[in-house]
Amino acid sequence: MWLTLSDGRVLGVPLVWFPRLLNATPQQREAVEITPFGLHWEDLDEDISIPALLNGQRAA
Repeated sequence: MWLTLSDGRVLGVPLVWFPRLLNATPQQREAVEITPFGLHWEDLDEDISIPALLNGQRAA
């Protein structure tokens, strides 16, 4: 997964870190919402915080 942050940094993280996203369909992965807290996928019940990604944290 590739993210472009508002400060111009580009962050790449492997989908294997997030099994729900890894096993989702492309359409499910595209249904992401940007929230004040990070990224949210309603149908997948997945939330990922940008600070956690910057710290290299995987899904628990």
